[in-house]
Formats: sequence, structure tokens, C-alpha cells
Amino acid sequence: MTTTITALQADNAEGDFTTRPLQRRSLRADDVRIAIRYAGICHTDIHQVRNEWGGASYPMTPGHEIVGDVVEVGAEVSEFTVGDTVGVGCFADSCMECEACRDGEEQFCSQGVVATYNGQDKDGETTHGGYSQQIVVRDHFVLRIPEGMDPASTTPLLCAGITTYAPLKRYGAGPGVKVGVIGMGGLGHIAVKIGAAMGAEITVLSRTDSKKEDGLSFGAFAYRATEDGQAFTDLAGSFDLIINTVGASVSLDSFLGLLGRGGTMVNVGAPSEEQSFQMFSLLTMRRNYAGSMVGGLPETQEMLNFCAEHGITATTELIQADQVAAYYDKVVSGDVRYRAVIDIASLGDTVPTA
Repeated sequence: MTTTITALQADNAEGDFTTRPLQRRSLRADDVRIAIRYAGICHTDIHQVRNEWGGASYPMTPGHEIVGDVVEVGAEVSEFTVGDTVGVGCFADSCMECEACRDGEEQFCSQGVVATYNGQDKDGETTHGGYSQQIVVRDHFVLRIPEGMDPASTTPLLCAGITTYAPLKRYGAGPGVKVGVIGMGGLGHIAVKIGAAMGAEITVLSRTDSKKEDGLSFGAFAYRATEDGQAFTDLAGSFDLIINTVGASVSLDSFLGLLGRGGTMVNVGAPSEEQSFQMFSLLTMRRNYAGSMVGGLPETQEMLNFCAEHGITATTELIQADQVAAYYDKVVSGDVRYRAVIDIASLGDTVPTA
């Protein structure tokens, strides 16, 4: 039978949130029911709620950075038991049969991966995410949180962690590799921590020096402010890899000029505006420009295990459910240090409204 829980839902693109009852489905044989403890605020949530990418369906329950405890499992679930601390990231299901799914890259499912929220599940129902007391997810898409990790500050790793870990690993971040990280917000600060743990020489490329002390404490080798333009002259041709984490437009030509011969710039931020660059920015020095979108389930579990081994979690601000709308504005203005996480217990402090 379905379960009624409380959820925080966006009612429109203006970001008006309402606390109301939400139905969670009865368990299928391969489902896991999770009592959510924490849900992170990702910039993707803001893009989706504000319909900046199009395709928003309201009312919307955002949230794809989720940590909680297993409270029920389906008849065929063997990997998880009641009481396990687990996580859910950006996806809740996929076909599990196409080449991408078989390769562990479910995010590229040829049948269309099922997003944790603002998507459609196999029954055609709209999916609702982690700003809620419970979620029901196919067992393959549940991740084990390693023992000893703080659940609140681990929560952002379910999106921001894998989003930065995947390209750092794919493009060879490690000892002797010079990596630039554009922006040091929710994604960027985790990129710094993970890249430094991999042994790479990390330089933060941020608009101002306001976060310099933090960047160096997170493991950066250097920190350069870019607003006066001098960094583009001083660092020209010096990086093997650049990870662009910002969700707004940047001068791609300027940053591509920082790559050395054969270097690669990877975009993981997703600005709503069109981006462009001059082709000679690539032709010169045989440079590459690439994109990367989170990671599959095996790599996400690998990332969690790596972070546990190296003592990495996000630097977070724990907030209450009634602060979400205000924190959306703070995220956009760069005033959060560095990831906002909702204490889902605070949903119980309000009376659901129909």
C-alpha cells in the first residue's frame, strides 16, 4: 500500500514552497524505502524549480542529494537491510539493459534514465525527490554510506562529489598533473578536496580572493583571483586539466588559453545561457573541450569509498525546511559556504497543508 509522508514542494517557477502530504508508492520486489535524514541543495534544484532549463512540472519536490536510513525492503532485495545508512543521487531507475547501463553509466541510459525528481518512473508517474520524509527507490540506485562518515556533510557527495570525481579521474588527475578549478562554490570546493587527495597540483581560479584561505585549507596548491585579468597572463598555457564548476557564463576563450599542449577543459556546471568560444582556442596547442555529467552507480560508490578513505566530506550549512527559498537566493549569489543541507526532521515541525 502507498505511504503518506510530508514533502516540501515548489508550486511555481518563482520558488514558492509549500509543505504538503505526498504519496510514496508501495514497494516493488526490488525497491528500498528510505527515511530521509538530510537533503542537499544543488544548483540543479534551483535551475529546475525556476524552470531555467525548461520542462518543469509542478508541484515539484526537488532534491537528489539524499542520505537516510533503510526502513523497508522489497522481497527480492538482498544488498540492504533495515537500519542501513544509505544515499540516493540524481537517478532512481533506468532500463538496466542497454549498453550504457551494462557499462555502469546509467546516466546515459538509451531508454532515458529516471531522474530522482521532475522525471517519470516506469508507471508514468512524476518522480519526487529528497525534500521529503521518505523516498522509494529501486535497489540498484541505492548507495551505501561508508561507516564513520558524517551523514549531513556526506549528503552533497551524492551529486557534487561524483560530478567532480568523475572528470578528475577520467582525465588523469594525480601526482605531477596541474589542475585548475574554476569557481569554489558547492562543486568547486569538493573538486579541490578530491583533486588534492588524488595527488594533483590544484589551483583555484576564482573571481576574487574572498575564499583564498579556505581554498588553501582544502588542499589547493595555489589560489588566483581572475577579476583583474592578470591571472590569464601569468598562467597562460600552464594547466593539464581545468574543471569548470560554475553555473554561469564565463569567458571560455580566456580559460582555454590557460591550457598547455593537449590540455583539456571539462565543463560540469550547466549555465542556462548559450556558451561559445573561438575555434582557434582549441586548435592552438591541440586543446580539448569536454563535458561531464555526474557518474554511474559503480563509480559513485567508488567515489564515496574514496572520500571515506581520505576523510573528505562537503563543508556545509545545515538549514531548516522553512529556510529553503531564502537559501536558493544565497546559493545563486555565492553566499553559502559551501553547500546547504536541509535537516529533514524540520519538516515535522510544520503542519502539512493540502
